[in-house]
Amino acid sequence: MTANSRCSTAEPPGLDTQRREIESLLREWELRAGDSWYVVERRWYEQWKEFVETGDQNSSSFPGQIDNTELFEDLDSYHLKERLVENEDFMLVPAEAWHKLLAWYGMLEGQPPLERKVVDLPSTLKVEVYPVEIFLCLHSNMENVITAQFSRTDSIHSIQRAMCEAFSVPPGSECRLWMKSSDSTCERLRNVHVSVLDACLSSAMTVIMETRNADGTWPSSRPQIMRNSVEEQDSYRGQPGVCGLTNLGNTCFMNSALQCLSNTPPLTEYFLQSSYLEELNFTNPLGMKGEIAEAYADVIKQMWSGRHYSVVPRVFKTKVGHFASQFLGYQQHDSQELLSFLADGLHEDLNRVKNKEYIELRDAEGRPDQEVAEEAWRNHRRRNDSVIVDTFHGLFKSTLVCPECHKVSVTFDPFCYLSVPLPVSKERVMEVFFVSLDPYAKPAQHRVVVPKTGKVSDLCTALSEMTSMVVADVFNHRFYKIYNTDESLSCILDRDDIFVYEERSHYRDYGSGSSSYGTSLFGHPLLLSVPRGCCSREELYTLRYTNGISDEEEQDDGEKAGPSQTQTSEPSSGDAPANSQSDDTTTEPRPLVNHTQPPPAQDHSETNGPPNQSEPGCSSETNTPPHTEGEKPCEEESKTSDSSSEPPAQQPSNEQPGKKKACCKRRKSLFTIQAVNSNGTTERGMGEGGSAVSFSSQPYVAIDWDPEMKKRFYNENEAEKYVKHGSMEVPQQQTTVQLQECIELFTTMETLEEENPWYCPVCKKHQLATKKLDLWFLPEVLIIHLKRFSYTKFTREKLDSIVDFPLRELDFSGCLLRKSQSNGEPPSRYDLIAVSNHYGGLRDGHYTSYARNKDNGQWYYFDDSKVTYAREDQIVTNAAYVLFYQRQDKIRKPTLPAPNTSPASSSQPANDITSCKDDDITPCKEDDAELGAAAASSSYVTMETD
Repeated sequence: MTANSRCSTAEPPGLDTQRREIESLLREWELRAGDSWYVVERRWYEQWKEFVETGDQNSSSFPGQIDNTELFEDLDSYHLKERLVENEDFMLVPAEAWHKLLAWYGMLEGQPPLERKVVDLPSTLKVEVYPVEIFLCLHSNMENVITAQFSRTDSIHSIQRAMCEAFSVPPGSECRLWMKSSDSTCERLRNVHVSVLDACLSSAMTVIMETRNADGTWPSSRPQIMRNSVEEQDSYRGQPGVCGLTNLGNTCFMNSALQCLSNTPPLTEYFLQSSYLEELNFTNPLGMKGEIAEAYADVIKQMWSGRHYSVVPRVFKTKVGHFASQFLGYQQHDSQELLSFLADGLHEDLNRVKNKEYIELRDAEGRPDQEVAEEAWRNHRRRNDSVIVDTFHGLFKSTLVCPECHKVSVTFDPFCYLSVPLPVSKERVMEVFFVSLDPYAKPAQHRVVVPKTGKVSDLCTALSEMTSMVVADVFNHRFYKIYNTDESLSCILDRDDIFVYEERSHYRDYGSGSSSYGTSLFGHPLLLSVPRGCCSREELYTLRYTNGISDEEEQDDGEKAGPSQTQTSEPSSGDAPANSQSDDTTTEPRPLVNHTQPPPAQDHSETNGPPNQSEPGCSSETNTPPHTEGEKPCEEESKTSDSSSEPPAQQPSNEQPGKKKACCKRRKSLFTIQAVNSNGTTERGMGEGGSAVSFSSQPYVAIDWDPEMKKRFYNENEAEKYVKHGSMEVPQQQTTVQLQECIELFTTMETLEEENPWYCPVCKKHQLATKKLDLWFLPEVLIIHLKRFSYTKFTREKLDSIVDFPLRELDFSGCLLRKSQSNGEPPSRYDLIAVSNHYGGLRDGHYTSYARNKDNGQWYYFDDSKVTYAREDQIVTNAAYVLFYQRQDKIRKPTLPAPNTSPASSSQPANDITSCKDDDITPCKEDDAELGAAAASSSYVTMETD
């Protein structure tokens, strides 16, 4: 029968039967969330009750077809009138009662049945007479708005389906919905599985649908485009996956990690096929509410759209910083640490297990390894089931043995990557500059071998056992730090400029120099010892001059090298008053140290010395220091001492000052001397004027050069020169280790450290047990982290050894405990698919990556936004940090031909890959290590696009 027919094909039951059946359903039917009830106009219902109670089929009270006309505002939209009241304006009947009435009496033509759902509101169940009425539109055409009603129990996905149907969205399009409230604010409806009620959708709100663009972006959040115009970007078509990532400011570590994951085929295909949409876990307390997975998916879809030179991963960076505070801001970080966070975050966001059960772990207790391993893996999958587990998780065996009771504990633990150690040498090579006491000898650069855990004294011994030395770190033409002989060599980094000064007497440490300086310096700093009794300005001038030019050189026109062709020079600084400082007498020998940097136009050195030490420039008389002449000097003043090491000085004269002036003008000094503090500046209380210079605990003086004299007599280029010792000519051999050695070290038995003991259940206390790890089975994609950064009690270093890793046929058959290949177990051979590189040292560096494109099989070098072709013989370097291997049985053959990478073709613009500069992005602040990365890629077939 039709909905509009008066009666069914089968005759309705008697009136009394009708009354009893309907009344019984109304009386006994309970409200259950999600059940359907129907709205019936009260007047029709009362007419039906009167009809069935008469018992007369021919009664004039026959109700006719079900008619709800009085409930509608109009008969075009069939919207219910507002503020209708149950039992006054309408009656509610359960679905079974409604279908009986409809079968018996039919319904007025054109009228829709008023089906309503039972909703579970806080603390109550009720029939939703007035459903949520919302406006629907597309982001691409927000003028075309339609109205639709949805129950509060309907899912957001049902709204999405209705919109796709209403707006004829092509099947397979990836969509997302936005909720726009009356105040025009928009919020993503991220979880399409929640109900309208839980999503807080209410009537008069608007739901906007957008579909992903062909380039992987969303219309509502089109990413920052590189410097190319929008038209050029829209017309660009490149190889999918061959796409740079813009450096947002020290984010090369993130870019390197993303490029490696992007070129991991099973993970990328999972996101490109939008399989993640059905597996987003919004309720996992260990996850990020699906936000990390969605942000990662957006980056991958943009990179693999083939329509971008480079993508700006700003939204992804913000999400990572939001959920992992260690990555907030724009400091440099570790690519492996980000990979670890990202793998864990994606796993929890995509975990198919919605409610994790508690599982108590059991020890092997003598059971066979196969049984224990299967149990451990089964328990792991009961709580962890995601594409990350499918792709990256393996299982290793951990064996602990108590050294006291010999209790053996065997467990099987899952892993996402292998962190393998590198063989560590017990020695290190240092390059230092040795400054001899001989004022005419240039500094000599030496290469020495010292113990890694040695002290500064070991460095001095390696240079010479015949003399005492002072070791200093020179930075920016000044002493950054002066080392004690018992300080550890681990404090000295390979990049530090270390100067070792020969000393005549025992040297006592006077602390590190202050790092407070503000002016540019020139030359190398000077360190000399002087007797305390020779600390007048005139004597210091004479002593300083002794180590510089001769009297004849002084009168030159400045064509020869000035105060130092062979000695260390002093910092240049600015004019300042000559202040002095009170001094308490000490007898310890102290160095003359050119240390700090005062205001511009001054030149500083530092001095102190013992009263009992024989040094040039000390006598009972104060010698007059050399000067430059304003006019031709008189005969007496032109006399000099013999050719010994004594400084050229005036002979004593009995002439009165007035007679001197009559003979010649006063000579002009090359520089003046003043006492300063450790910062290289003068302070109140140090005194002014006078000839004596006194010192506190740190002996510093400033040598303030006259600008004209400095220009005439100081040759900066000559002063910077040094010679290379024979040790520098010996080729330095690069240490090379095999990856297999690192894996063997990983599986070598070791004793736990005191900071990480094991609690023995038999001894009931913590023990330094022996521990051995063995590989049980490996995942489809194996990540190997080379532990280049070594941190111990004694040393902190980065290991620059070359790890020789194979690009193909990495065979683990000799390492796996599970030998059987039955039951379809996979093989154990792997091929390389990606490498994360780190150039630089502990404090700074630059990250890049190599990766093999899954579609054309070509290797590429990714350096932030720049992408170039790479050859296989360029991939193994001492910068390799994280390796990605894929099991051979899972590697798919390339579907596209390899591109032409010949040098001839690289000069053609059509062969460009990506090399875009972004004027809106903060430049990377990484140090000179980036030059190493640039050098590594300079031999590639470079294809610039900009």
